[in-house]
Amino acid sequence: MTVLEILVHVKNTLLPLWLELTLFLSVWPQTGISQYHSPPEVVIPLRVMGTYRGVKDPGWTSYSLHFGGQRHIVHMKAKKHLVSRALTLFTYNDQGALLEDQPFVQNDCYYHGYVEGDPKSMVTLSTCLGSFQGMLQTNGTTYEIKPKVKSATFEHLVYRMENIQRTPVSCGLNKEKIAEQLKFQFQENADSTMMQVSYTGWWLHQWFLELAIVVDHGRFIFRNSNASIVEMDVFMGVNLVDDIYNSINLDVILITIEIWNTGNPYTVTTTRHMMEQFCKWKKFSFNKRVAHDSAHIIVKQDFCINDLTTSYFSEVCNINLNCGLECIMDDGLASFRTYVTHGLGHALGMMNDDDNYCTCGRNICIMNKKLLPSDTFSNCSYEQFLKTISRKNCLHNLPNVNDITTKKRCGNGITEDEEECDCGSLKQCAEDTCCSENCTLVSGAACASGLCCLNCQFMPSGTVCREQDNLCDLPEWCNGTSGACPEDVYVEEGIHCLGRNICFQKKCKDRDEQCRKLFGEGAKNAHKNCYLAMNTRGDRFGHCGMKDTKYVRCHHKDALCGRVQCENVTVVPHLHNHSTVHSTHVDGYSCWSTDYHFGMNVPDIGEVKDGTECGPDFLCLERKCVFMPPWEQSCMPMFCNKRGICNNKHHCHCDEYWAPPNCLKMGYGGFEELATLITWILAAETGVTSLKPMNTK
Repeated sequence: MTVLEILVHVKNTLLPLWLELTLFLSVWPQTGISQYHSPPEVVIPLRVMGTYRGVKDPGWTSYSLHFGGQRHIVHMKAKKHLVSRALTLFTYNDQGALLEDQPFVQNDCYYHGYVEGDPKSMVTLSTCLGSFQGMLQTNGTTYEIKPKVKSATFEHLVYRMENIQRTPVSCGLNKEKIAEQLKFQFQENADSTMMQVSYTGWWLHQWFLELAIVVDHGRFIFRNSNASIVEMDVFMGVNLVDDIYNSINLDVILITIEIWNTGNPYTVTTTRHMMEQFCKWKKFSFNKRVAHDSAHIIVKQDFCINDLTTSYFSEVCNINLNCGLECIMDDGLASFRTYVTHGLGHALGMMNDDDNYCTCGRNICIMNKKLLPSDTFSNCSYEQFLKTISRKNCLHNLPNVNDITTKKRCGNGITEDEEECDCGSLKQCAEDTCCSENCTLVSGAACASGLCCLNCQFMPSGTVCREQDNLCDLPEWCNGTSGACPEDVYVEEGIHCLGRNICFQKKCKDRDEQCRKLFGEGAKNAHKNCYLAMNTRGDRFGHCGMKDTKYVRCHHKDALCGRVQCENVTVVPHLHNHSTVHSTHVDGYSCWSTDYHFGMNVPDIGEVKDGTECGPDFLCLERKCVFMPPWEQSCMPMFCNKRGICNNKHHCHCDEYWAPPNCLKMGYGGFEELATLITWILAAETGVTSLKPMNTK
């Protein structure tokens, strides 16, 4: 039986911010591009427990809401990458000096989802303050939901939105200005495929855009000079923008907020001039501080009348021109979502839609020049975005938090400097039995984390903490004095494995093994003629990579480095959606392979892996068959006396019970640095300098 319960969700760490924001929730003006169509409905969201027919998989949460004359079941799931773990907040003091902080940001309370029974619905909500705030779109109608102030029964207000513009507004980037910016670098193709492609069913890679948001002084004053309110505006707004771009598999990740709380650094009189000056300021005052793919300034100024958004066209990733501006004149979420989504679209190479042939299945598409709200990109936008991402490398990789400078502090979940441990937030520390809130170990604990830490104590010396993963990997053992497992090491590159194959990047690159992974046991590498016939075709079943969304034919000498060709296949495997198995015969040989087309968001399991042998003393590297590089061979297998093997540090990695450097004497196994450390510690603590093998299990 389905159980309904009222959501209870209070975060003590955000209580001060909640108190500040509550004062403003009831006074949000009903202005902007979308107005409330009628008085709000009072709704109490009810959690749907247990199984329900609309739930997709674990991790989804469901709620029942009654609005618009009917009951709606909303399914939603927390986002993973909306706010960077190392988000930086910049403000200024009264003397104009820059202040930098890395505030705690709850990153598990921003949700995306859908309304059951409506495949075109969209749900974007935040629960960071213990209640629902955000937007829901279903059956062609948009609703905004926010908590009812001073409600003791978890009541919310749901407003139906209507597209109304008090005065005509437009995007400040028209065709003429785009042409001027590009300076003939981009020419429209008279034979454009725009009319030939569908706007649905695009298979896209996952892309990641690191977004920096700057808030001008006018906007700061408009939000009652409250930095906490401004921050939450940005968080919720970017959550909405991210949901729109998720439809084309682009994650928008907020990495930085800067608030001009003491005044704007320059004076301007037009939207265009404001954006140009912002870009100049960013070049000299911001770029060296924060790595970013695009930076947009949110402003509220008297000159924001007609042109409410502008940016440099298709300049995402260009650190000096990746700038945009949006005028947000009200407190509603719809304005932020519409204008920032549109502005980012231009930065990503999307032009304003031509109503004559651009379509999205809705009355209005996102890149309409009148800036009316929409949640769907047109076929034109898809094509233009596809052209852009093929040239923009900065969008390809998920930001690595290790590459972002993190402010050292107790509570960030990273053990630093003099800290004994760091359990993270108060909630995480309450569940940690080894580490306390002040970043010290609890009484009696020797460690708090690591593969060699068990129940707050070091695991015994010689305990395997990292198993051998494959033929070219090596196991590691605990040293008995640290909770951390020793550095992960692997077999030295260039050492042979499974016949003529070699170890490369921690793997034995064997064609037969690749075929077994594709087509199951019994499958094996096909005849060379299959590679020559298939990989010189230059299509999705046989190629040597892609360039500008086109497949590249393999040269004959590189044919063995294109797509894997297999034989002896007895079972057609179950592959990801949109994957196709291809079978043919060449010169009497059976040839099986899989396809891969531009835009698939799953790893390509059918490509020949780098390091695969393609001839005596030759290997595949970036789809080319090249001569094997001169491997560093300061360590040779015979040095290890058949009781170990050379590792990537060019030392003998000895088997268990044998000691480096040459595996002749008894020891704890592993490589030289680890063994030296264990010997030194034993000598210091016990006076024992010789090692004996431990009892076997």
